[in-house]
Amino acid sequence: MADGRHAIRPARSVRYRLLAIALLPMLVILPLLLGVTVYRWNEKFDATLISKVNGDLTIAHQYLAHILDNTGEHVTALGASARFRDVANDGAALKTLLNDARARLELDFLYVIAPDGGLVASVTEETAGALRTDWPVIRDALAGKPSTGVDIFENADLEKLSPDLAARAKLPLVSTPNAVPTERKEEARGMVIQSASPVTLGEGRQAVLVGGILLNQNLVFIDTINDLVYREASLPEGSQGTATLFLDDVRISTNVRLFEGRRALGTRVSAAVRSAVLGEGRTWLDSAFVVNDWYISAYEPITDSHGKRVGMLYVGFLEAPFTAAKYQTVLTIVAAFFAITAASVPIFLRWARGIFEPLERVDATIARVESGDLGARTGPVDSQDEIGRVAVHLDDLLNQLERSDQELRRWNEELNARVDERTRELQLANRQLEATTKQLILSEKLAAIGEITAGVAHEINNPIAVMQGNLEVVRAVVGDRAELAKVEFQLLDEQIQRISQIVTKLLQFAKPEEFAGFVDRHAPGLAVADCMPLVQHLLARAAIEVRLENTAERLVLMNRTELQQVVVNLVVNAIHAMPDGGRLTIATRDRDREGRPGVELVVSDTGVGMDPDLVAKVFDPFFTTKRQEGTGLGLSISQTLVTRQGGAISVASRPGEGATFTVWLPEVD
Repeated sequence: MADGRHAIRPARSVRYRLLAIALLPMLVILPLLLGVTVYRWNEKFDATLISKVNGDLTIAHQYLAHILDNTGEHVTALGASARFRDVANDGAALKTLLNDARARLELDFLYVIAPDGGLVASVTEETAGALRTDWPVIRDALAGKPSTGVDIFENADLEKLSPDLAARAKLPLVSTPNAVPTERKEEARGMVIQSASPVTLGEGRQAVLVGGILLNQNLVFIDTINDLVYREASLPEGSQGTATLFLDDVRISTNVRLFEGRRALGTRVSAAVRSAVLGEGRTWLDSAFVVNDWYISAYEPITDSHGKRVGMLYVGFLEAPFTAAKYQTVLTIVAAFFAITAASVPIFLRWARGIFEPLERVDATIARVESGDLGARTGPVDSQDEIGRVAVHLDDLLNQLERSDQELRRWNEELNARVDERTRELQLANRQLEATTKQLILSEKLAAIGEITAGVAHEINNPIAVMQGNLEVVRAVVGDRAELAKVEFQLLDEQIQRISQIVTKLLQFAKPEEFAGFVDRHAPGLAVADCMPLVQHLLARAAIEVRLENTAERLVLMNRTELQQVVVNLVVNAIHAMPDGGRLTIATRDRDREGRPGVELVVSDTGVGMDPDLVAKVFDPFFTTKRQEGTGLGLSISQTLVTRQGGAISVASRPGEGATFTVWLPEVD
């Protein structure tokens, strides 16, 4: 029963997998492709809408620039006209000319002022006798340069020009969702296109001709922009184009409707748009909530003649029709997909059903083999296709498997016996290699001790000779005259001290078993200093200049004798690399490596250097360039001593440029 249940589960699994393979392209891959396609199409669709509203904003911007240019050109042309010069001294005639020009040029105000602000003439009797002259455009005109710009007039300034303009500028603020909270109830300032041009009156008197347009509630201006941007049939049915002029964040001229018959004058822009456009000076190109609905919107800042952002120009169109069109398209695609799936899935299931039965038999056979029955076979099947041939081949393979299993069992026994034999041989060879390595290390140490001992013996001879010579003097000068040998006695003491120092260092190196066996905290610079007397005779013999640079302040934890062995080995190698003399530099310094604090010991020479292939082998055991003078284990042993303390040793060298060995040891905790 257990074997039967074990066979049924895989059979059902094969059925489900085949169904999954058959339906995967239709039910998984195709929906994913459709989803990615719809997502990409939606992005392109949204990008197209943003591109369109950006183009709409460009048209509106160009129209506003056109109004500014035309106003400036008309005012400048009027001030430079012969008719203006003819009536400049006649107040009544000048006023008549200004009235005619104002109506013809569709200006809201037009007047002439003296440099001190005194009114010379105006189109209305209500204009005050003295007006401001501190506007940048008027200052430019007083300097002889016509200028045009957008300026924000306080209501008091408009009142001086015309009470009608002051009244037209006033707009009650309408509470607007998403706007920045405010305590203000009314917007009384006016956004004005102002142009000024220098003119000459009678007797050479200089004056300024000033004209302009109040944009507050200027419905002709805003409707013209809307007609230019959103011409008939430029938007799909149900959408609606809008244009608005903002003073700060208040709509002062718009064709956006609060409800039928009333424009949304006095409503305010959302806080997000205000922050981006007025706060940061960016152009807004995105969806935005406008009064009571969502619009694909474009806002750009308007800058006054002082260079300050004072308002915004907006164009946009209703988003809802485009959103509905997108949803309708997506629903159509989804409906088509389900229709195709409903028609094709039954066909796939019918085809898959013809594969299940032979596969289930093959699966049952495999399950029996897995349970240990190597004699299980599928037998003949009705299917003559690839599955039927697989069943036949499976039986053939099972026959071969049964034979191979018997052979493998026999080979496994032989292999185990051979592995045991080879393991014993490797263990023996490893023990022999360890013993040989120890002997070679001892040989290397003895070779270094012999070389240093010869130098020490040479150094000892000179102090002994001095001692012997001065002892003769002592024998001659005795008694009360011993004071005459004071210098000789002092010299004798110095030489004896020198002998003591050399012999002590030699013993510390030559008999490490008496000093080693423990690690201690010490400064690498002191270890270098202790090593110098041991190699002084070699340095003197080769005429080598030595530079010591000890800047390390950190301590390392390492057996002092082992560190001296590493330093001496590196110094001796450097001396051998400079047979004709040179400069030996030994430096210690604090250096971090891979985030770990430590100390770096650098031994650098100006010797013959090494080729790259030699550099790659210098730390290999038994590799040497000294022929009969060395065993090739010095650098290998040094590397072992350093790495055993968690450090690292490396070399950099080029032929003819010397070599630099760097030893890095971690700082003691």
